[in-house]
Amino acid sequence: MKIKNSFLFVVLLLIFIGCSKEDDNNNPAVIDKSANLKALGFSSNELVSDEKFTSLKIEVVYVTGFQPTQTTLDNLKTFLEIRTHKPDGILITTRAVASSNKAPFNINEIAQIEADERTAYNAGDEIAVFIYFADGSNENDTDTKTVLGTSFRNTSIVIYGKTIQSIANHTNNLERSTVESTVVSHEFGHLFGLVNMGTPMQTNHEDAESNGHCSVTNCLMAASFQFGGSMMNVFDNNTIPFLDDLCIGDLQANGGR
Repeated sequence: MKIKNSFLFVVLLLIFIGCSKEDDNNNPAVIDKSANLKALGFSSNELVSDEKFTSLKIEVVYVTGFQPTQTTLDNLKTFLEIRTHKPDGILITTRAVASSNKAPFNINEIAQIEADERTAYNAGDEIAVFIYFADGSNENDTDTKTVLGTSFRNTSIVIYGKTIQSIANHTNNLERSTVESTVVSHEFGHLFGLVNMGTPMQTNHEDAESNGHCSVTNCLMAASFQFGGSMMNVFDNNTIPFLDDLCIGDLQANGGR
């Protein structure tokens, strides 16, 4: 009787272990996404300083056919290395995805695409940013004003790749990488809390006609670099604009460079 009871106990134990393993496989660890779903500017200090996060991971997801140029990615990394404190490094990954077939986009549709495609979230001492290169335009575009990119959460950016390609293709001597690099860096500036969007201004330089933008002509954070018009009136000899001294002062006061 003892032998039978022992055998029954072993069988039940094996069944329990087997079920536990199966349950573990069907229920992977849940990723905490809440820190990456905050309002724009919420993580400005976390992105530019090393107080909480010492490294930065950027997940670039693009629709096939709208991959950012390598020059764009190199320029972005250089910009971030100059303006942030991330002693453990900055990593940029890229991945192609299929079209959502939802263009032209509203921001809610972009947010859903992020929910479906994003895999990188804050972990340990690494902060993560998601950038989506879309195969379409913003639904609010007009004949005189087009949206080139949007920062829509504390670590989320959409770049309207089709719009940028169209502008570059129809403007003589203007390289796509110049437009891409400018727009991506501009949108990162908004993640940094510029202008007056989470990073306090040390001197008032917010554009009275366009909240969140710099009033200094040709500063990277000028509104003209987010809303396309005549690109040749914006770019000078394919030169990527810089942050002006007032924006740099704001970043430095908030823990950046």
